Amino acid sequence: MLQGYGPIIVEGAWLTLTLALCSMALAILLGLTGAALRLSPLRWLANLGDAYATLIRGIPDLVLILLIFYGGQDLVNRIAPSLGYTAYIDINPFVAGVFTMGFIFGAYLSETFRGAFMAIAKGQAEAGAAYGMSSTQVFFRILVPQMIRFAIPGFTNNWLVLTKATALISVVGLQDMMFKAKNAADATREPFTFYLAVAALYLLLTSVSLLALRAVERRYSVGTRLAEL
Repeated sequence: MLQGYGPIIVEGAWLTLTLALCSMALAILLGLTGAALRLSPLRWLANLGDAYATLIRGIPDLVLILLIFYGGQDLVNRIAPSLGYTAYIDINPFVAGVFTMGFIFGAYLSETFRGAFMAIAKGQAEAGAAYGMSSTQVFFRILVPQMIRFAIPGFTNNWLVLTKATALISVVGLQDMMFKAKNAADATREPFTFYLAVAALYLLLTSVSLLALRAVERRYSVGTRLAEL
């Protein structure tokens, strides 16, 4: 059916999954940082976090990808000679893709994490302090578990969008699943067959992701559900 291109597309699917996981790891880090900035009592830090979230969410993903990959590469090669490095610097498409997708979805997750932290009743932290916990213990034992429960729905939505948005990275030459499917479709002149196979792989990825994230949601909702019974 795939005329021998099946293993090549599966190889591209593995690269797509790796790109999505690495991008999400960076997005989580940036999202937590952005949420911390936006919840900071210092006005200038809050404004900085708001500017990051608003600016990045307002620019199309494809524009940012092209800007960072081509514009960033041009900027690096303009600066390098002044630092004594004369060789041309070629940015790796995978690295550019991870940083671009992580930077974009970090802005979305900053809003998700911010809302999740704000949904926690203030009395929870006060109860932990009254019990004798340190600020670190209150944060990791009380606030973070509850934040995860509130953040899971928004996080799930962002993860599903990110997995589909990885297809955009193929425009900068990354040989992911879409790139390999396009090459196979051009060679065989059967685009429907290969794009349908890619659609099925994306559907499989999102289905497994939903099952895994629902399991995480159930894990962090155990205490709440018991209290409601």
